[in-house]
Amino acid sequence: MRPASEPGSVSRLPRAVGIGLIRLYRLTLSPFLGQSCRYLPTCSSYGEEAISRHGLWAGGWMTLARLQRCGPFGASGYDPVPEAIPESAHWYVPWRYGYWTGRHIDPATRLD
Repeated sequence: MRPASEPGSVSRLPRAVGIGLIRLYRLTLSPFLGQSCRYLPTCSSYGEEAISRHGLWAGGWMTLARLQRCGPFGASGYDPVPEAIPESAHWYVPWRYGYWTGRHIDPATRLD
């Protein structure tokens, strides 16, 4: 682990906090809610991967969009974290980081 005085260690703090909150959810609330995610990977795994790959801001918005898609009228199936941030996404238009509908999911992997 790098000392706090080295560059880059402070910039990873928000990412670590976001991932820590997801892991806390898995330990505390998830056992009571049940394992019934409609997607692969699960929403909490998706969130952890999105935040670790793209940072708290972009990954957090991707996770929020995924949670919104997981509602009763959402899609289902294989929905991995995007490899890259969409080109139309910028910090000042954060809703463009995520896919808010299930139209991007390959029809061959859909379960609905």
